[in-house]
Amino acid sequence: MGVTRLKRKDRRNKTTSRMEVQFLKLGRNVELGSRSQMPKDSQIKKNNAVLDKLAAEAK
Repeated sequence: MGVTRLKRKDRRNKTTSRMEVQFLKLGRNVELGSRSQMPKDSQIKKNNAVLDKLAAEAK
């Protein structure tokens, strides 16, 4: 059975979602010492808050 090729839109979505996951993982791995130096309205801080809330609800 042959491998089907993804259409351009699907290839782009696949790549974009992979990059978003990678960005979120990198954002979560910030050293604790440098986290306090981030601006309070930083997108990474917003992401961390949402992810912490989801993790707390999952428990």
